[in-house]
Amino acid sequence: MKVLKFGGTSVGSPERLAQLVPIIQSQESNRQLVVLSAVAGTTNALDAIATQYAQGNVVEARQLIAQLLQSYQTFVQALFVTPEGKDKGQEIIDCHFALLEDLGNDLFTSVEERLVLAQGELLSTTLFHQYLTEQGISAILLPALDFMRLNEDQEPDLPYIQQRLTHELNQFQAETLFITQGYICRNTFGEIDNLRRGGSDYTASLIGAALAAEEIQIWTDIDGFHNNDPRWVANTKPIAQLSFEEAAELAYFGAKILHPQSVFPAQKANIPVRLLDTLDRQAPGTLISSAFDHPDEIVAVAAKDNITAIRIHSSRMLLAYGFLRRVFDVFERYKTPIDMITTSEVAVSLTIDDRAYLREIITELTYFGTVEVDDNQTIICIVGDFKRNKNGYATVVSEAVKHMPIRMISYGGSEHNISLLLPAKYKIEALRALHHRLF
Repeated sequence: MKVLKFGGTSVGSPERLAQLVPIIQSQESNRQLVVLSAVAGTTNALDAIATQYAQGNVVEARQLIAQLLQSYQTFVQALFVTPEGKDKGQEIIDCHFALLEDLGNDLFTSVEERLVLAQGELLSTTLFHQYLTEQGISAILLPALDFMRLNEDQEPDLPYIQQRLTHELNQFQAETLFITQGYICRNTFGEIDNLRRGGSDYTASLIGAALAAEEIQIWTDIDGFHNNDPRWVANTKPIAQLSFEEAAELAYFGAKILHPQSVFPAQKANIPVRLLDTLDRQAPGTLISSAFDHPDEIVAVAAKDNITAIRIHSSRMLLAYGFLRRVFDVFERYKTPIDMITTSEVAVSLTIDDRAYLREIITELTYFGTVEVDDNQTIICIVGDFKRNKNGYATVVSEAVKHMPIRMISYGGSEHNISLLLPAKYKIEALRALHHRLF
């Protein structure tokens, strides 16, 4: 079994959706389970609809629904060839958009909001399944809501996913092609929920781990991880191979090609992940696995935006134990992850990328001492294999950015990255300077 995930741009037009068929048919594996994202732009449109409903603006929400429906009507007419196929496609979108319309008639809560957001993946998979039927290709549509579930901690319930998905597949022993939705799931109460933005990658990795798949393929519109951000830096190159640890660092610290959480289920189950390009099927992409072990070297640079730096200065830290634990307890209570941290005898500096509870966090931290906050920061992450030989790496990195105001440096906490914090306005300059110096 191979798991193939196709992102929003890969299903972003009728032509691209149709082009998935030869990719699927070219696989050497006997069975494939295909995970689809929503059509590009759909989730943003659905999010805007949900926002209008939540604010009580039913008329505005239905205007947005009408606009999205029109785009899908055009999509269906271009995707299907036969009159019967076009009629069936129209029936599918009519059903989903009638549901969206009906949600304006009752109280709109977070439950309804998640139901709205789920329609994108439900639409893309149902339309693709119907397209396969029109082409005479046998496939089974497996609803992700029948097997994807979160536990009480809002984390994927892997034993449940494994048990339910295996049960579903066992009902179709003779079938070789299965289609399911990325991103969406149920929570512990049985309500429709999701794995947050980018969650289709996570779905594919969870499914691959649950089924002990031979490989997980993530198909996007770029030919794998690059050694720097091609949007800002010229002459970047795709990376042929990465370890799980390196891929996790790059995904977490800004490389958009892969959802950060999607590495860990595959790594735990030791299933290789291959990043491939739907627009260039001949490109080798990037292979991520535990088998890859390369000589010590820096392999890539990535940047994470919208970072907030917090500095707590307190004389009570001096020779005190338990101080950092109490500081960390504040962030734990507000479920706010910390990216970087540095300490001295009387101060601790750290960074977060989630500002949802920033005001409450700052209020509690003032109990410990003076608190300073710096907005609009960027983390630059230099990723490589620093396990065997660490000599000189910090010097090389520092030399490249010595003319910039570095706010924090993190080195030694991981064997795979060096992280720098600096004001966001220096991001592009830092990426280019590091690229020139390192590559």
